Amino acid sequence: MAASYWKKALGEIETHRRAPASTFNQAHLTRLKRGNKRWAEKTLGEWLRTSPETRKEYRNPSEIPLRRTYTPEDISYFDYSSDEGFPGEYPYVRGVYPTMYRGRLWTMRMFSGFGTPEDTNKRLHYLLEHGETGLSIAFDMPTLYGYDPDHPRAEGEVGRCGVSVGSLKDMEIILEGIPLDKVSTSMTINAPASVLTAMYVGVAERHGVKAKDLRGTVQADILKEYIAQKEWAFPPEAHLRIIRDMMVYCTKEMPQWNYISISGYHIREAGSSAVQELAFTLADGFAYVDLGIEAGLNVDNFAPRLSFFWNCGMDFFEEVAKFRAARRIWARVLKEKYKAKDPRSLLLRTHAQNSGVSLTWQQPLNNIVRTTIEALATVLGGTQSLHTNSYDEAWALPSEKAATVALRTQQVIAEETGVTDVIDPLAGSYYLEWLTDEMEQRAFEYFDKIEQAGGLLEAIKTGFIQREIAETAYRYQQEMEKGERVVVGVNKYHVEEKMPIDTLKINHEAQRLQVDRINKVRQTRDNGKVQRSLEELRKIFEDPKANAMYPMIRAVKAYATLGEIMDVGRKVFGDYKEPPIL
Repeated sequence: MAASYWKKALGEIETHRRAPASTFNQAHLTRLKRGNKRWAEKTLGEWLRTSPETRKEYRNPSEIPLRRTYTPEDISYFDYSSDEGFPGEYPYVRGVYPTMYRGRLWTMRMFSGFGTPEDTNKRLHYLLEHGETGLSIAFDMPTLYGYDPDHPRAEGEVGRCGVSVGSLKDMEIILEGIPLDKVSTSMTINAPASVLTAMYVGVAERHGVKAKDLRGTVQADILKEYIAQKEWAFPPEAHLRIIRDMMVYCTKEMPQWNYISISGYHIREAGSSAVQELAFTLADGFAYVDLGIEAGLNVDNFAPRLSFFWNCGMDFFEEVAKFRAARRIWARVLKEKYKAKDPRSLLLRTHAQNSGVSLTWQQPLNNIVRTTIEALATVLGGTQSLHTNSYDEAWALPSEKAATVALRTQQVIAEETGVTDVIDPLAGSYYLEWLTDEMEQRAFEYFDKIEQAGGLLEAIKTGFIQREIAETAYRYQQEMEKGERVVVGVNKYHVEEKMPIDTLKINHEAQRLQVDRINKVRQTRDNGKVQRSLEELRKIFEDPKANAMYPMIRAVKAYATLGEIMDVGRKVFGDYKEPPIL
């Protein structure tokens, strides 16, 4: 693949946006230009003399300058057939499926997971009974880092920000009574994603469900950990090797399983703009495509199982434009750069979650409004799966009441608003189409910068991407402190209030219960079998050409603990420290 692809593609985009009129009649555009000049000088000019605007310049959160109004003149180059297309057809701007929500609603997921496996199992059943259509499991910090609940670093964190999982036994309890052959499950786990995937396979087989019939997603996107969330266990090269093993295993053994959810969510939560989220997330996605091809896989054999996890913030049109631009970029690059032939490889399938950083602990009921606006933008952006935040999440993990309101928010949008009746109903808006194109171009500019930095991995290891995000976060914080960006209830319309809501309280017994359980697992398992399986895994880890998923599954089934399995990797691969950013 030519190293100059990004620069060449960027040049084509810039040339296209300067092209003569296509969809619009040239004579009409000429009249419009005269009319626009007349309006600006007469109607607008007279109005501004007595009613000036509140700001000298308007920019959206991605620092894109915004005009007062948009007309066909701003998208005079627009060619409907090539730029937009029809729903379910290349370049998929209007949606990845021909009927979108008229055929099937998006999957409704709620972030679930806290305390002990029993606590989480109860919440999963509750949400399924109330209309949730897909599971989403969150894990606590020790699990996210790959430590057992009795590890010294787990002290005080067991079950606090998600469910504690130390062995296959915990996963068996979490999924007790869940029809794994009928429901899809999303697991928010990264560094130990391969181990949790192995556990899911182990539970399914005990339920009599074959791996090939499992549906769901494991996040597994380790690149965004180095960029944003900072939860890794090994150096990036080692993690990428394990992801490669997952890709090969799942392509062969779990054809319905999305073995990686490429995540922009955490990049955005770290302080990036929407444009940066768009560019860096897709750059991660292209890196995983490269990884699969380097592993000897045909792009059309694995690309259809790549999925994406996006954030959705409060700037309504920016978010809708981001989703539409992402689909076009992915389709274009997979077709042109990677020569994908299967239409399914070109589909950017989306799971989205409302912005966590947009939630405020001040006046928390306002968060219901924020979540509704963000959820509506996500739906109008064409998502396939959606997680709505609960109004109390700035305070604690969601309470049952707050989770129900968040789920009902999706159901009201789906059932009462009529926005699902027409596919991509905002298409044709002069502003939205211009903004979609603008965000696409700015993303390609970032792709070119990443290439000039030596490629994505080098851009991460040198801190280029992290610095870009840090600078954006700093600028946004300054704007908030100066009152240039308003957050209702925080820097404007503030009121003094005591503890305004009841929140979920995590049972402090969770750590004791989990430590007791993992000790019992160690006492009752066949420890000789465990040691043999861990030794087999060590040898496979030391062989860069071998696939670690098969011995990992055998270790999990022998009830080796999460920490024991991850410690094998720590001894083989070592640790990693990121460069200073500022």
